[in-house]
Amino acid sequence: MDKDINIKVKVWRQNGPKEKGHFETYPLGNISQGSSFLEMLDILNEQLINQGKEPVVFDHDCREGICGMCSLYINGHPHGPDQGITTCQLHMRQFNDGDTITVEPWRSAGFPIVKDLMVDRMAFDKIIQAGGYVSVNTGGVPDANAIPIPRNDSEMAMDAAACIGCGACVAACKNGSAMLFVSAKVSQLALLPQGRVEAAKRAKAMVAKMDELGFGNCTNTGACEAECPKNISITNIARLNREFLKAKFKD
Repeated sequence: MDKDINIKVKVWRQNGPKEKGHFETYPLGNISQGSSFLEMLDILNEQLINQGKEPVVFDHDCREGICGMCSLYINGHPHGPDQGITTCQLHMRQFNDGDTITVEPWRSAGFPIVKDLMVDRMAFDKIIQAGGYVSVNTGGVPDANAIPIPRNDSEMAMDAAACIGCGACVAACKNGSAMLFVSAKVSQLALLPQGRVEAAKRAKAMVAKMDELGFGNCTNTGACEAECPKNISITNIARLNREFLKAKFKD
C-alpha cells in the first residue's frame, strides 16, 4: 500500500546555456508514493509559485512513455533508478521517507541547457535529417506479404524502431556518445529492403552529422544499453559500424 513520504529535492537551476548553474534543495512533505515523478515536480512548482519563487523548468509532453521528452538525470541515472521506463513512468514508491533526490539535466555538448532541467535536443533531429529516412519512391502501400522479409530481420527492425530519441544513451555515456541512437535509426532501415537503396549514403551522412554536432566516441562500456528506457541493444552499434565500413569500402 502506498504511503506519504517527506523528501528533499536537490534540483539543478541554470538560467541559460551561458549562465553558471547551481543546485538548490527544496523540502517536500506528504508526497504520495503512488504519484509519478513528474507529478511530484508539479507539486514542487506549485509550492514554489505559492512562495513567490520561480518554478523549475523541465520538459514533458505525453506523460505515457512515448515521446521521451521527460529527460531527467535522477540520482545518477537517466530517467531514474528503475529500468526500462521513462521519467514520467517513474513512481515515488521507488524512494523512501527522508530521501534526498538529486535531479539534473542531460549532460552533453550536443544537448545545451535551455533552462534548469530542459535541454535542447535538436541535435537528434539534425542527425535524422542527415539520412534517417527513405527518399526513394516505394509506391503505394503494398500487401503485407508482397515483399518477403525474414521474420528475424523484421523483428530486429521493429526493435530498433522502438527508440524514442530521448537521449538517455548520451546522458549515460561517459563520452557523451550518440552511437546507440544513430545505430538504432540506421538499423531499422538497413534491415529492410526499402532502406537498402540508400544504406551507404545514410550511414556516412548520419555518422558525419553526429561527429559534427559534438557527440563523443563509443568505447563499448554498455552504459547506454543499461539505461535505455526502450532496451535498445548495443548490437545495433555493431551493425552501424558494419554499414559504415561497407560504405567506405565502396568509396
